[in-house]
Amino acid sequence: MRQELLSLPKGLAEEVSKNLVMVARLIDEDPEQAYAYSRIALRLASRVAAVREAAGFAAYANQKYSEALAEFRAAKRMTGSVELWPVMADCERGLGRPERALAMAGEPEVQKLDKAGQVEMRLVAAGARRDQGQLEAAIVTLQSPELASNSVQPWTARLRYAYADALLAAGREDEAREWFGKTLEADKDGATDASDRLAELDGVEFVDAGVDLADDVDLVDDADLDDDDDEDEDEDEAEVAAAERASDVAEYYDEDDEEYEPLEQSAAGAGADADVEDDERDSGRDKA
Repeated sequence: MRQELLSLPKGLAEEVSKNLVMVARLIDEDPEQAYAYSRIALRLASRVAAVREAAGFAAYANQKYSEALAEFRAAKRMTGSVELWPVMADCERGLGRPERALAMAGEPEVQKLDKAGQVEMRLVAAGARRDQGQLEAAIVTLQSPELASNSVQPWTARLRYAYADALLAAGREDEAREWFGKTLEADKDGATDASDRLAELDGVEFVDAGVDLADDVDLVDDADLDDDDDEDEDEDEAEVAAAERASDVAEYYDEDDEEYEPLEQSAAGAGADADVEDDERDSGRDKA
């Protein structure tokens, strides 16, 4: 791609390059935005094969299969390479033409593909068979030396997964379980949902423990809050009662009015008088 961009003026090459970088960065997480960047690059340099290819993949990611196919064909004409042949066949499937995809699977271009390309073409052909309702034919299509090999290659997990899925669709559950297990062994990056499919076959249901735990925590917290509220109410009632008793004991009065004294002082004075009277009686008895 770098070599192709060198054919452009420096400023233009830099601008196109920036847009292509954004396409590559966003195509998986935000395909619509990637598509927008690809259209800018295409407007700037439509005669560059790398730009046409990037535009094709961006359109493909957004299921714009007719547009993607046109861009892939343009890139193929410019480069003479057949590496886009499998994805072009898959565009035919996306357009509802599985028979054309199968016809492409039998073309001489397939023999020019590398091993990864041939496996990809096999996957597309099997998918086209399934589109036509030919499940057993799809299973046979996927049976290959690459499937039987114990060697794990970049395509191994996807190939095994497609085979397991086809077996399951054909009602061959035990075999499907076996091959989903083999898929899981090869899928180190978690590119497939083989583990979920296995769990589903085994009748395992996953419960979101985090949500349940959160609910339990809320219930516990609510109960604690209720207890705290009750304790606060009890404390408030006790304080009110104490205040009322205090108000009964300690009457406030006008200090200039000698007739009134705080009850606390009156009670204390009464106690003192009683003590004096007791002392006087005791003294009288002693004299007697």
